Amino acid sequence: MLRTRGANAAISLAVLALLAACGTTPQKPVHVPMPSGGKVKVPVRQDPTLPALPAAGSGRGGYYKDDGPGDNPPANLRDVPDAEVRNEPYSTRSNRPYVVFGKTYTPITDNQPFTQRGTGTWYGKKFHGQRTSSGEIYDMYKMTAAHPTLPIPSYARVTSIDSGEQVIVRINDRGPFHATRVIDVSYTAALKLGFLGKGSHQVIVERLLPADIDAILAARAAPKAQNPTVQAISIDTPPETGAVIEPEITAMAVDPTVAAPAPTALATGFYLQLGAYSRADNAEAGKQQLAPYSSTLGELGVVQAGALFRLYGGPFASRSDAARAAASLPASAGIKPIVIER
Repeated sequence: MLRTRGANAAISLAVLALLAACGTTPQKPVHVPMPSGGKVKVPVRQDPTLPALPAAGSGRGGYYKDDGPGDNPPANLRDVPDAEVRNEPYSTRSNRPYVVFGKTYTPITDNQPFTQRGTGTWYGKKFHGQRTSSGEIYDMYKMTAAHPTLPIPSYARVTSIDSGEQVIVRINDRGPFHATRVIDVSYTAALKLGFLGKGSHQVIVERLLPADIDAILAARAAPKAQNPTVQAISIDTPPETGAVIEPEITAMAVDPTVAAPAPTALATGFYLQLGAYSRADNAEAGKQQLAPYSSTLGELGVVQAGALFRLYGGPFASRSDAARAAASLPASAGIKPIVIER
């Protein structure tokens, strides 16, 4: 008992001494080895469906310098719809000629068609929350883009030549100012186009003219046919993609006994994208309606991409051959093909 009681007393004295020391004497900090740069990066739990990217400012990744992804992206970014198109007046202040790095840029203010091919890149955290050339605040999680000369505000359809994916973005900023880069899209637009990880893709940028926007809005507002044997081709897209479908085919008779075909795979080459549909049977109906033009369009095939069924014609030996085929289609065909490379 005396040994035990003495031991307890010794422990009590040691505890009191330790408490007194904590209250009066600063403790020497424990040395923790720091990673290169002297900063500890606390990992943030992210949406597992997003590609794993190097952190912003890490010097790695395909993005520009100290730019990069945000630390905590919102969930379900793949479901963000395309920019909501509307015809609105151009900004006087944002469409004046300007000079960057000694080069003069003259923004487009007419209503002429504009199509451009080149490298598409994306910009993110470095500019997130800053004011754009339009005066709007840049939100990397919305469907916007920067272009050196397209009107502000305006809209453009961007097609990734590598993936074949398309988005519609709102042009509200200026840039990129690089000889080979044609457009800087937002983080979310790059995600949907499939080049977040790579940092860039070859893209086609097509300006949406006021008439194009009117057609899209009219197609969305048009009531569906009441006759059960006539089905309207899907203009609006399902939530999974948010892509706006061309109003090239409005309605046609569909035999309800016709089974939807199994989607096919495309060989490498150049193709014309003739439509995109949320249902396979509608894609087959579109294929049937365009069959009379097969001598111009080449072999018609339906390819499933996510929740969409895309109708293609081809293949063509070169991009110029595909473009000539598209241009030779009569207006009565009612379609506006897009050249893509698979």
